[in-house]
Amino acid sequence: MRIAVKTIYTIWLREAKTFSREKFRVVSMIAQPLLYLAVVAKGISSAVTLNGNAGINYLTFMYPGIIGMSILFTSIFSAVSIIWDREFGFLKEVLVAPVPRWAVALGKTFGGATISMIQATILILIAPIIGISLSPLIVVEMWIMALLIGVALTALGIAIAARMSSMQAFQMVMNFLVMPLYFLSGAMFPITSAPPLLKALMTVNPLTYCVDGLRNIIFSNTLMTAGPFVGRSVVEAAMSFGLIRWSLVFDMSIVTFVAVVLTAAGAYRFNNQQE
Repeated sequence: MRIAVKTIYTIWLREAKTFSREKFRVVSMIAQPLLYLAVVAKGISSAVTLNGNAGINYLTFMYPGIIGMSILFTSIFSAVSIIWDREFGFLKEVLVAPVPRWAVALGKTFGGATISMIQATILILIAPIIGISLSPLIVVEMWIMALLIGVALTALGIAIAARMSSMQAFQMVMNFLVMPLYFLSGAMFPITSAPPLLKALMTVNPLTYCVDGLRNIIFSNTLMTAGPFVGRSVVEAAMSFGLIRWSLVFDMSIVTFVAVVLTAAGAYRFNNQQE
């Protein structure tokens, strides 16, 4: 077990150092969320009005979805390092080393989740700029949610990349997988307003519960100042208008379960790959 823990830490540290040395990747990580908020969310908010309003503008509604999208892209594509390591021979050296393979997979999973949390933190820091106030407790809750979904999505990417030797094949699969995961997460429109088929697909999408949980967390810090819900939490109003689907406890439970299952699947797939 001591060897396994040391292996997890070593691989995690390698992923973190590799990321910190890629200056362009760091700059793009900062610029990407700002671009999403400035162009995508702000642009769409000028043309979209939420049904029932609930005292929430579209930019505020989409903010948790932007965080979810950033975590999604960063986490899943962190698994591309497996392909690079295989092409340059590093992965073969790791696989023949006297260390548990599952520990290597966990190290890469936690490394990718750490990087996705950094991007989520950038978005959390700019929340006051778009008029969203966050208390220290809410920030901690958002970090926990970001960590859980970051672990789940990185493990998903590792499970897919573990059996692939071509960068092109991995990118094709990821492009086919990432966009449906995002568009069917409720990031851009409420799940209650979706047609039955899309609603069913959104219900089985793990990112849906992350976005819904983030909305629960963010809106819990705000009270309604007008309308029938005056003096009550925005969460209650958002649930009444269908902008929030489930409770925070339920969302957190689903995300935790998915993180455990996908981490186990990623470790199993990585553990049973051929040199």
